[in-house]
Amino acid sequence: MQLDEQRLRFRDAMSSLSAAVNIITTAGDAGRCGITATAVCSVTDTPPSVMVCINANSAMNPVFQGNGKLCINVLNHEQELMARHFAGMTGMAMEERFSLSCWQQGPLAQPMLNGALANLEGQISQVQSIGTHLVYLVEIKNIILSEEGNGLIYFKRRFHPVMMEMEAIA
Repeated sequence: MQLDEQRLRFRDAMSSLSAAVNIITTAGDAGRCGITATAVCSVTDTPPSVMVCINANSAMNPVFQGNGKLCINVLNHEQELMARHFAGMTGMAMEERFSLSCWQQGPLAQPMLNGALANLEGQISQVQSIGTHLVYLVEIKNIILSEEGNGLIYFKRRFHPVMMEMEAIA
């Protein structure tokens, strides 16, 4: 099997791996930006840490690294359009995305999306280069949880809502 064929088969296999949809944001002296990401994973709860993978070719890497902080905004199913904006699918400019009224500033001065299922603000503690991606290890310093909303996942190269099952009424 040729390398290109194996890469394509791997990508197809990974499209079957359902993943939560997140918007990773940063703001600071290096600028403000955000990106839609599904390659986000908890690492440990002591200290609370998360891993975020971003393509090494992304023009946003110097901004994330320059600021040294970021916020992982775990999207609810009603925020698919925001996911599309931050994935570059709609043509909306970065500053336009942040000019929408759905943003607030967290304690670490990071852009936090109102209505997200969770907002996790943290300090970047390590950056590793692995193949085509940079792996950011982020120590979480501030957590905001929402009691409402359903999930948004990416599966088979499409967004899908994940609805909580309603409890039977007795």
